[in-house]
This record gives sequence, structure tokens and C-alpha cells, in this order.
Amino acid sequence: MHHPLQHLNPQSSVTNLDYTHNLSLYYLRCQSNAFLNKLFSILLTLFLPLFFHLTPEIEEFGPVFLQEPDDAIFSLDSDDKKVIMNCEARGNPVPTYSWLINGTIVDPGGDFRYSLIDGNLIIHNASEAIDNGRYQCRAENSIGSVLSRDALLQFAYLGAFSGRTRGAVSVREGQGVVLMCAPPPHSPEIIYSWVFNELPSFVAEDSRRFISQETGHLYISKVQPSDVGSYVCQVKNTVTNARVLSPPTPLTLKTDGVMGEYEPKIEAHFPQTVLAAKGITVRLECFALGNPVPTITWRKMSGNIPKKARLRKSQAVLEIPNIQLEDSGSYECKAENTRGGTAFRGHLQVYTLPQWISMINDTQLDSGEQLRWECRATGKPRPTYRWLRNGEPLNSQSRVEMVNGELIIHRLQQTDSGMYQCIAENKYGAIYSSAELKILASAPMFSTNPVRLIATVGKDVSLECRPRASPKPRISWRKSDRRVQIMLLRNNTLRIINSSRSDEGSYVCRAENQFGSAELTTMLLVKEPMRVELNPVRVEVTVGESVVLSCKVTHDPSLDVSFLWLLNNQPLNTQQEGGHFEYIQTQSSTADLMIRSILLKHAGKYGCRAQTSADSVLAEAELLVRGPPGPPGVVIVEEITDTTATLSWSHGVDNHSPITTYNVQARSPVSLGWQTVKTEPVTGNMESAMAVELNPWVEYEFRVVAMNGIGTGDPSTPSRAVRTKEAVPSVAPANVRGGNGRRHELVISWEPISEEFQNGEGFGYIVAFRANGTRGWKEKMVTSADSTTYKYRDETFPPLTPFEVRVGVYNNKGDGPFSEVVTVFSAEGEPREPPSEVQAFAISSSEIKVIWKPPNPGPGRPQAYEVSFWKDMEQEETGKKKRTTGNETTLLLTGLEGNTQYLISVKGFNSAGQGPASSPIKISTKKNAPSLPPGNLMWIQEGNNVSLSWDPVKARDNESEVIGYKVILRQEGRGHSQVMRTPNSAVVLTLPEGGTYIIEVRAVSEGGEGAASAQVRVLTSSGKRWLGSHSLGGFSDLRMCAYGNRLDCFHIIPL
Repeated sequence: MHHPLQHLNPQSSVTNLDYTHNLSLYYLRCQSNAFLNKLFSILLTLFLPLFFHLTPEIEEFGPVFLQEPDDAIFSLDSDDKKVIMNCEARGNPVPTYSWLINGTIVDPGGDFRYSLIDGNLIIHNASEAIDNGRYQCRAENSIGSVLSRDALLQFAYLGAFSGRTRGAVSVREGQGVVLMCAPPPHSPEIIYSWVFNELPSFVAEDSRRFISQETGHLYISKVQPSDVGSYVCQVKNTVTNARVLSPPTPLTLKTDGVMGEYEPKIEAHFPQTVLAAKGITVRLECFALGNPVPTITWRKMSGNIPKKARLRKSQAVLEIPNIQLEDSGSYECKAENTRGGTAFRGHLQVYTLPQWISMINDTQLDSGEQLRWECRATGKPRPTYRWLRNGEPLNSQSRVEMVNGELIIHRLQQTDSGMYQCIAENKYGAIYSSAELKILASAPMFSTNPVRLIATVGKDVSLECRPRASPKPRISWRKSDRRVQIMLLRNNTLRIINSSRSDEGSYVCRAENQFGSAELTTMLLVKEPMRVELNPVRVEVTVGESVVLSCKVTHDPSLDVSFLWLLNNQPLNTQQEGGHFEYIQTQSSTADLMIRSILLKHAGKYGCRAQTSADSVLAEAELLVRGPPGPPGVVIVEEITDTTATLSWSHGVDNHSPITTYNVQARSPVSLGWQTVKTEPVTGNMESAMAVELNPWVEYEFRVVAMNGIGTGDPSTPSRAVRTKEAVPSVAPANVRGGNGRRHELVISWEPISEEFQNGEGFGYIVAFRANGTRGWKEKMVTSADSTTYKYRDETFPPLTPFEVRVGVYNNKGDGPFSEVVTVFSAEGEPREPPSEVQAFAISSSEIKVIWKPPNPGPGRPQAYEVSFWKDMEQEETGKKKRTTGNETTLLLTGLEGNTQYLISVKGFNSAGQGPASSPIKISTKKNAPSLPPGNLMWIQEGNNVSLSWDPVKARDNESEVIGYKVILRQEGRGHSQVMRTPNSAVVLTLPEGGTYIIEVRAVSEGGEGAASAQVRVLTSSGKRWLGSHSLGGFSDLRMCAYGNRLDCFHIIPL
């Protein structure tokens, strides 16, 4: 018997090993008991192998990078002096990491500045002198190791300018000058600018002044007196954003004369050879001194300057974005003035980093076989190749060949296993491709055994024999202990041609190599073939109709059949088709497909696949669906004018119904969605048209909709947006009017022209006006297209002077039409006189009515009035103001205090301002209304008549005398109330039948209405007589008596 621990797999998971360890400890503890010892040995023998068999093994593989280090720039000004270089890889076993700096291994244990967290390298107290350089991460496990790509670590800093005083530069007027910057030490690039005299006055670059971003110098082609002053060079670090300023350089003018004209001299230019990486933006500089100021032009010696190129800084910089190989070549800049010209020529050379065309992949081979790996990359210059095995250079040997990116290893051995890397590199960079080579060695083994195979009569049958083995095993076949030689294919598959019943039986495949052997038994059964019919074979329907496809099968009754429906060779999922499809299977050999409410997308080739364990047969039918047309092809704008667009498009699918007509639609930023446009000729079924009556200088998109006898299809994809040509404006402003404004102002207003009708750039208005009776027009330009008002001020014309006014339009193409002439009056000024005959009347304790007459007619007519009111003994400024909504001459003041004297004045106002106020008048509000409510309400109800009485209300000394009462009647549940006034303390009410009514009483005085009485709730009904009373408190018991054959009395609690 084998010891149980002999079943341990050295590559099992950690969990299995821990479990075994625990079992072993338990086993040792049981040594004192012989019986338990024997029992435990048996259990280990039986169950421990089973445990390891059920636990899946995790396949081992070499390191694969998930994250490689990237180039980094670290600021020396950073508060955190810590640099992190990232590296992460996956693998089984989990990889370990190490790092190389400029090819030297980093020792975190020997240098406290370095530490590793997972695969990341942390550099503490980073220093440019020590840590600047190229870094590589190495990931390693038991399979092998791989190296990451190089990552360059740089440090950003910006030193200070030398404090030495800079001498003054003195030149003649008209002479050229170059002011040197001499920047301090820095890394990486810096941006140059120059300060003139003091911050924040910076030198503005133009055709006369230029700041080179290559040298930092300031170039002035022709000095003027305004250039005299102090110049300071400012540099800015592009990473840290730190800025430093140079000492000032004074620029002065010599007094011995003015410099005459001279020919250009190029002082700043790009290098004779410019190297640029593909994809970056290249900037070529060229600037010249000269008098007059030279003009700079550019050309490419072989071909044209790329269209994407842009000229910057008054043509002193040629900028080429996203540089490509075809942009390489010689470029020339030329400086010219009236005295002559000069040129500079240099060569632009574009290089590309290596990029993979083909990479290597993980490979498993048998020992003794040959490995052939090939990696290919593009690049300029052309890349060279080298190979690594487990991070170390691989050299050519007797079995190893390396030729131009191809690696060949003959007669593979187990020691050749590991991680391989192909490196493609040129002088500008390197790229890595990694793969694992695994050498296999195992005895033959079959995953399933035996195999049962069912075939049909007349068909060819293939019996596969594919064992897992390394190296490849020798294969032999036999049937019933006899070797068979029917047809053996190259992959060891046994092929039986035109099978018949006699071919049934057991077939055995035997596989052998130096590590062992194994056999696979295949039991072959041969059945009659199956036949399938699908009807109808071809059917045409219209969108919205339904159809049934019927599939019938004839097959061997010993086999079960299943059905699979397909549409255009894809399985049909009825659950995702919105209820359009339904499977109907009435018997085992028949299946129907119901298609309801057919859509265009349901057209195609339908298949019914019937399948048994022996056979699979497909029958197909075609379904054609007629429907509205599909969208036409993309609309192309072939020609555009100011009002027309010539369009063309391609024919879309007609969905089995001929297209009869097309509808052309357009939209613009100012339109409400897509609108049908007029076309010439009428489109019919043509595939081109001219859209007419478009608006000039409007951006349009066009699309086309096709129609046939069944309906209208979906629109085409919109055309690219195009703008119609410019034209003179054709629409004049509408609703020209004016008036108001301040004294001596003429205010003219109009409705602005929408962008749709401006017809071009540079749109504005021409405001023309003249005083009535004069001949010449004054015209003023209003350059804002959004303007709606123009104000003209002239102290000489009196108020309300009539003017003839018209407003026209213009743009860069010319002047458009003017509006009709209208008469507009100048401002009449603020009111000059106060309102007259101001009177006030006390309406109640809280209301005063004020009336007045307007000022005498004349200039400065009020548009409205403002009433000021304040209490006697108070200042006017502390009072309140209330305005009329128009030029009404009466106003009711509310919310006042009772029995209080107020002062009131009135003034007029208009858009020009306020007029003078009238003299204040005094008026007192009435005393407050009585505070007590009517009490002791009593009522008698006979049918719908109610006789109501109450105790009179007595006013207090500070309250207004009672002059009557107001009785308020409201039907319960309704908002409308009826009011009855009476001078007496009694009233008779007649109520409609069928309802509940609520009654309350208020005292009325000159000061207003007093408090309300308690509410009386009355229910109307015929044939009854009711008595009722309320105490003064309003909510005491209510005694009511009903008169019928006898008197019944009772108490209720009233509302």
C-alpha cells in the first residue's frame, strides 16, 4: 500500500497543503492508540487522493506586465521629495520585482532612499545628480523573468538669472536690434516673454517685434522712439510654472541721426536640420531685421506646404501640427523689403518610433521540435532586433538562430522553457514583445472514454483520435481485435466513406510514446438518414401582414428530433422580437413558425434545422417583405450659391415596391427642425435636385426622404453642413418707432433682423433721420446686429421736434433696403409744472382718496403720477410713495392708520424724469370702526322666511358712530355671498328652499365695518316654525322649538 502522502501533488494549491499539514499533525497525535492509528491510515488512503482530484489545479504561467513604468518629470520644488515609478505584473506563482537604473540593479536593502511596495519603486529624497536616468522593472517567478520598457526620469527646475547689471543698448532710430535673454539653468523647456518698463506691460509681438522661443532673444526689426525703455526677460518653466526675471536691459536712441533704409538680414531662424517625431507639432522660426520692416514668406522646396500648416506671429513662425513622414523636406523662409531680400533654407526630417506589425505569442511545443518565432516592426530609421531569455541577452548558438527579427531554436530541450522577449529599436526608442515558451513531456491520455457515435447511411464518418501527449504519440486503429485500414487521415482521424449498417461496431485507437500508452474505444451506430420539408419555399408579404412557415420531418423513430429556427443563418430568439414570432409544435415530427405583424427587418432567409443524435438537416425558405423605402444614400452638396444648393444622393433600397418620389428637406440653426424645401426640378424619382429660395449666408443641412406606393421611408443621413454664399441684405427692419428719452434726445428703435436674414458677415444698421422740412439726411452706422435702439442728442432742437426717420441694413456685400419713413418726435423733457387742484377725501379709517388735475398742456407731459404721503409731525423722506399705472388723476391710498392726520403731495413723471411736486395738503382718516360685534342675535324661521334681530352696537369714544348694519348671507359650500344693508337692528330674510345658510351681521360706520357677529346656521324646509337665539358670547346653548300638532322644544350646540 502507498503511503497517503505520496499522493500529494507538488503543484497543488496552498489550501490543499495546509489541509494535508493539519491531517498529518492529527495523524501524529494518534500514535499512542494503535487502533486509531490503523483507522486513520485507511481513511487517509481512501479520501486524501479524492480530495486532491476534486480540487482544480491553477495553471502556472510566467510574468505578464499589467503596468510598465512611464517617462516622468519630477519637480525639485515639490514639497514631497518622493518619486514613484509604477510596475505591476500578473503571473502564477505571483511575480517578484527588482529594478535597474541605467542598467545597474537597485538594492533597496543597501540604500535607505529606495523602497519597494508591490512592484512600485519609491525613491525618497530624490536627487537629480543621482536619480536622473533610465529605469527598468524586472518581474520574475519560477517560470522566468521579463524586463519592462525603459522609462526616463528627469527633474524639473529653474535657476535664477545672474544678478550682474546689464549694459544699456543704444541704437539709431530705424536701426534693428537684438536684446539677449541669456536664460538661467533649467529643465525641461521654458517659455520666454519680455516685460517693457514694468509688469504687467509685456512686449506685444507683431511684424516689427519677435520673441524667439528657441533663443529667448527679443528682435526689433526697426527701432522707433516708442521702443525706448527698460526690457526684462521673463522665463517660465513649463512643468513647475515657476517664473524668474532677468536684470533690466535699457534701450536708448542715439542722437547722431536716423538710420536710413537697408535690406533685410535674417537674425532668427530654424536649424539647418530639424529632427521631429511623427505626430508632434513642429514650429519653424524666421525673423529679419530691416528698414522698412521686412515681410516674411515661406515655401517648401519640393511640393506644397501642408494645408494643415498655420502661420503665426506675423508669419515669423510656420507651425505644422501632427507632423507626418510626407511633411519631410526642405523649407525656405524669405525676408523682403523695398531694399532687397534674403532667404534661409533648412531640412525637416521626420522620424518614427518603432511600432509592431507582428508580435510573438505564448507557445507550447514538444521536446525535440523546432521553435520559429518572428517579430516585425516599422519605424524610421528601420528598427533592429535583439532577443532576451528570462531578462538576459540571447546569443546565437549551435541550436539558436537569430536573423532580422526571426528566432529559430532547433531540437528543443526542457532547459529552453522560459520567458522570451523580442526588442525592436532604433535611435529614438524601443518596444518589447513578450511570450512564454513551454516544453511539454507527458504520456498519452484521452479526456473522454469510451465514445458513442451515431451516423446515417451513405454519409462519411470521422472517428477522431486526439490524445494529449508530448511528444506526439504513434497511433494505430483496430476493430474487434483486427487492425483496420479504411482511411487514416494525417491527424490520425479514421475516415469511413459512404457508411452502411455493416460498419457498426467498436473501434479502438491506441496511442504510444516513450512515456506510456492509452486506448480510446468508439462505438459506432449507423441509422437511416432524415428528410426535412419547409413550406412555403418562397413567400411575399406586405408590412403588417402575418405568415406561417411549416417544417415537417421524416426520421428514424428510435431517435428524438429537435428543431431550431434560423433567420439569415442566425438562431432566432423569439423572446427578443417583441412577440412577432411564435413556435407551434403540434406533433413530434412537425414544427410551425408563426410571424405576426411583419416588419421590414423580418425579411430574409428562414431555416428550419432538424437535429437528432445522428444527423442534422437544414431546409430553407425565403420571405420577401414589401414596405416603405429605406433611407437614401448620403446627400452630397455639389454646388452652393446665395439662394440655391445643387444636391445629389444615391438610391436606397425600395423594399420591393418602386420608389415614386423624393422629398428634399433642410434645417438651419434658426429653423424649427426639418422643413421641406422648394426644388427645381420637382424631384419625382430622380436622384438629384436644386433646392431654391434659400436664405443667403445661412448654414444648412440637407436630407432626402423617399416614398413608394406603400408609404414614406426613413430620411437619409444629413449632408455636411454648408453655408450659402453672402448677398446684400434684402429685408428692412420692421416696426420703426421712437420717442421718450431725455431732454434734447431723439430715440429711434426697431425690431432687429434675425441672423437668418442678415445675408452675410459685417451686418449692421444705417439709421437715417432729418427734421421735418429739411432736405439733407443724417446717417449713423450701428455696427451691432443685435442693436434695437439708437439715441441722437442735440442741444439745439426743442422738445417734441418731429423727425422723419428710416432704418436701413448693410453687410460686407453692400447696403440693403431702408424701412418706410416714419415720424418720430424728440423727447419732450420731464414735466415742468406740478399737478393742480389736489384734493383728498377720507373714505374710512384706513383709506384716503386723492384727486388732482394734470398740469397745463405743453412739453413734458406726465406719463404717470407719484403720490407721496406721510404722517403729520414726520419728515417727508420717512413717508411712503405710490404710483399710478398710467396718467390717471385719482388714486386710493390704503393701509393707513385710523384717526391720523396725513400730508399728501403729487408729482408727475415720464421717461425723462420727475417733475415738481404739488404743495402738501392735510387730511385726517376717520375714526376706527366699532370693535364690538352685534350681540344677542334672535331669529324666527317660518318656512323660508327668517326674521332676524340683534342688540344695537354702541361705539366707544375713539370709534366712529354706527350708521347702520350689513347682513351677510352665504349658502354653505359656496363662496358667493349676498349682502343686505339696514339702518335698523332687525331684518327679514327670504331664503330659497333646500339648503343650509350661514348668516352674520356687522356694524357699519364712517370708519368702516366693525367686527362680525356670531354665525347663524339655518336649514330651510317647509311646514315648520323655528325659534332661535344667540347669547352675546355667540356660542351659548341654542333653544329651538318646532310647531306642529304640539310644541316640541330641545337644546342643541350651535356652530
